[in-house]
Amino acid sequence: MNLDTRVPAVETVGVLETAALLRELTAGLIAVDDFDAALAALVRIARDAVDGVTWCGFTALRAGEPAGVAASDARLAGLDDLRHGPDTPAMEAIRRREMIRSEHLGRERRWPTWTVRARDLGVHGVISAPVDVDEQVIGAINLYAGASGALTTGHQLTAMLLAEHAGLLLAAVRDRARQAALAGERDASVLGDGVVGQAVGVIMTQRGCPAPEALEVLRTAAASLSIPLREVAERLVNTVSRQRDG
Repeated sequence: MNLDTRVPAVETVGVLETAALLRELTAGLIAVDDFDAALAALVRIARDAVDGVTWCGFTALRAGEPAGVAASDARLAGLDDLRHGPDTPAMEAIRRREMIRSEHLGRERRWPTWTVRARDLGVHGVISAPVDVDEQVIGAINLYAGASGALTTGHQLTAMLLAEHAGLLLAAVRDRARQAALAGERDASVLGDGVVGQAVGVIMTQRGCPAPEALEVLRTAAASLSIPLREVAERLVNTVSRQRDG
């Protein structure tokens, strides 16, 4: 008995489009260390990559409180902002920890105030998927359609995969931001050492570079010579002082 195991073309296209979306999302967020910039990239990429989606937004909560929004179209930013009220599909998705979908907002009764505002802006369908970022931040990604019936079960699968992938990428963004902040604190502490600060000033003058770059030059020299950073700084400052005295 011969069975036709070929995947229908429409499903194949959907899988390929979703895979391309996740690759583009990874490429767009892999080096970002600013959370707001990451959200802006996320909603832009999702809007452009998902067929049938007219707009995309993101609702973020930190420690249970509204922590910002991102919208592919600034006109629709208020739809994602919980400060305008918690009775929204995004908040329902976050609260229930499950995907929320409305194909026809004209028939929707769950969020009356939000629905009126959404329809006034031209939104006729929505999918909100919960996104787990880390212990402090959670959120929802919101896919909006400008036509009724445009968001299908296929879009639900895409939204689920998008939410899971976005959660991992956004967690990495927040981790990089924390690491950068710690590095900045360490740099400030190091620069507070008089001789290191003087050495950094010398390098900045010689190379015409900013302080972080000058400090990295000093660190590279210390690593290559296998001696403490402060000793390298002292040698540089002493060398420059002798040249001036001479």
